[in-house]
Amino acid sequence: MAEGGYPSVFVVDSHATRPPLPPRLNQGQRRTGAVQTLLFLLVSMALCGMVIEACFIYRLYQPESGMSALSSKLTAGQHVASPTKRPHRVHPSKPAAHLTDGQDVVHDGKIMAWSTDADPLLYEMDYTDRHLVIQKEGYYYVYSKVSFLDSELFYHFIHQKTKLYSGKSITLLMSRKYSKKSNYMRSNSYLGGVFHLYKGDAVYVEVSNTSNIIRHKPSENIFGAYMI
Repeated sequence: MAEGGYPSVFVVDSHATRPPLPPRLNQGQRRTGAVQTLLFLLVSMALCGMVIEACFIYRLYQPESGMSALSSKLTAGQHVASPTKRPHRVHPSKPAAHLTDGQDVVHDGKIMAWSTDADPLLYEMDYTDRHLVIQKEGYYYVYSKVSFLDSELFYHFIHQKTKLYSGKSITLLMSRKYSKKSNYMRSNSYLGGVFHLYKGDAVYVEVSNTSNIIRHKPSENIFGAYMI
């Protein structure tokens, strides 16, 4: 009751607005949610695939049981013969040759010889009597490197023998080094150039004295040619 004995009066507004309802998801929003779920599944599958692939790669590079058995045999003192088969060599696309020095080589007084025991590269070319023999006409890059001890005057040649000049060699390349004193210091000479060679032509290396050649390693003295 209010003051003065009158009852309280409350006014109700029938036009008052109700609180808004949450919006309903339309068809486009539902489709977006489905696409996101599908993308999540695809990414999860991709990650699982990467993990599985990593496991396979790890297993691939692990030592096989055969290697473990081999190591156990070696530990026990048993002799296991190693494979002697050489890997397959890929042949050049054109004629090529590369020769080195070796312990089996016996040089002439001036003509350099080359090893046949050092697994020389000879493809569509022959090595006969200290000469490389051409089997196919064309342009070739011919090269030679020799290591030697300085002894006042040292010559290094690459010669060609051809049927076009019977009985006479043609000097293709030459280097010369002169030392004022015979101090026997280590030195080297390299020759290289491009020449047109015919089938049956032969090229060889000549030095002033093969006794001055340094022969500690096969790679110190080389001779070769390849078609370009």
